[in-house]
Amino acid sequence: MAHTFGVDLRGIIDLLSHHLYSSPRVYARELLQNAVDAITARRALQPDAPGEVVIEPADSSADGTLRISDTGIGLTESEVHDLLSTLGRTSKRDELGFARQGFLGQFGVGLLSAFLVAERVRLVSRSAKGGPAVRWSADAAGNYEVEVDDSARAEVGTTIELVPSRDSDHWLGRDVVRALVAEYGELLPVTVRVGDEVLTTDELPWLTDPMGYGARVLGLEPFAAIPVEVPAVGLTGVAYVLPAGVHPGARQSHRVYLKRMLVGEAIEGLLPDWAYFVRCVVDTSSLRPTASRESLYQDETLLIVQEELGRQVRDWLVRLDATDPGRTSALMEAHHLGIKSLARVDEEMLRLVERWLPFETTDGAQSLKQFRRRYGSVLYLPDVDEFRQLAPVAHAQGMGLLNAGYAYDLEVLERLVALDGPGAARRVAPSEVLAALGDPEPEVERALRARLGDAAGVLERHDCEVVPRDFDPASLPALLVTNAEGERRRDVEQAGEEADDPLWAQLLGSLAESAPGAAQRLVLNCRSPLVRRLAELTDPALVELTVESLYVHALLQSRRPMRPKDTAALNRSFLDLLDRAVDNR
Repeated sequence: MAHTFGVDLRGIIDLLSHHLYSSPRVYARELLQNAVDAITARRALQPDAPGEVVIEPADSSADGTLRISDTGIGLTESEVHDLLSTLGRTSKRDELGFARQGFLGQFGVGLLSAFLVAERVRLVSRSAKGGPAVRWSADAAGNYEVEVDDSARAEVGTTIELVPSRDSDHWLGRDVVRALVAEYGELLPVTVRVGDEVLTTDELPWLTDPMGYGARVLGLEPFAAIPVEVPAVGLTGVAYVLPAGVHPGARQSHRVYLKRMLVGEAIEGLLPDWAYFVRCVVDTSSLRPTASRESLYQDETLLIVQEELGRQVRDWLVRLDATDPGRTSALMEAHHLGIKSLARVDEEMLRLVERWLPFETTDGAQSLKQFRRRYGSVLYLPDVDEFRQLAPVAHAQGMGLLNAGYAYDLEVLERLVALDGPGAARRVAPSEVLAALGDPEPEVERALRARLGDAAGVLERHDCEVVPRDFDPASLPALLVTNAEGERRRDVEQAGEEADDPLWAQLLGSLAESAPGAAQRLVLNCRSPLVRRLAELTDPALVELTVESLYVHALLQSRRPMRPKDTAALNRSFLDLLDRAVDNR
């Protein structure tokens, strides 16, 4: 047996009026929308019909109610029963359920927003189709009354009265009503008055003064205003480039109008993620709002708009690069992350990044093009700390290195290689920098290696081998360089120690034994006066302390995470050196 769902009318009204919308302030938008749609419907029958909406705030009326009157098509008695008293029923959809062109609303729930601020809603209407005037009254419990009263209204149109609910009087006062009407309806194509003041304007402000309007809605002077247009969805507007960098994870907040009625000023989804530094102000006739009208429906049309607006912003970037190098450089400095993100997949953006974006190099900040012009190929390190440790040494040897340790750097360089060939860029291993360093004087190296035997325990404890070299700057006594094969061996040993299966632990142990070399290399600079004095020491304890201190110093310089035994070595070496210094006094 088939059954019909039961409906708690009071609960449905509470759900729609108090939970569909995020704030009571939207009641003004919904009532304006209904009034404008009524005028649109009347003009379809009578093209010369007047188009005016008049709002009388509660603090200006004799009985403390807010009134909103329009010159729209009005309602007959049967339409009042059919449209106002049936949730979800609307005249703004056709027989197949599709939204009719020209109307702002389409869901049949907008009038319920009045119950966000009102305990009772009263309506008086006379239809342009003929018939007597009708009174309708409803409360938040879902009860309504209908009365035919031909004397209630002489002119065609509708007047809605809101009786404020408890603690909602301020929402219906002049100052709040004026602010809400100006925010939502200042661009509507009909005359809207609050009292005697007209709040609407005929022209779209971003067409007459785009930069001034951008400063007003953004709260800051935009870097640029890009006209945008998507004729297929009746979209026109401006994309504002923000003047300073914003976090890539920041929400995109766009100001969107639907047929000149504000949908919201924090609408997402209009632009691709890479364009996080752009904010749009647009008016559209075809994008679909959700039932609350506080966001856009995520459908294929919105994805097409997103792609097209992204293309127009990208084309503007290309034109700016060709016509105004100075502003291009300033833009790259402010919004490099977004533009680098686009450069990963777009060749023209890659060339823009190559020409203008400064990267950290051993020769200071340089673009990829400048670096390639000097060195031919981009030799890079993918780790920021490793670059900063090796950069002074590489620079002193005349070796050019680039820091590719920031977001999207590696992807940009990989894209450059894909387009220009393997010679365009190449990752450099620290061992290559080590190979570029000179050999020390034989007598200094012999004396140093003789002393290092006294520090064998320290070196073994830190899984480190010493490599004497001769390089500038002499002020840098030691470098700590990772040995990839040795690190793999250490990882295998650690996994073997943690393994529960004896057979698996034995297998890992045999693999660790076959891997050559220590995990780290302590490169001692034989040009450093400290290292030369180390070669002359005769006290084994002091040799051990000096080598461990050099290791800790090099580890700190490399900015690598410190293990517990490294922290212990730091404390031990510092306290031992302090103890010796005090004893010498």
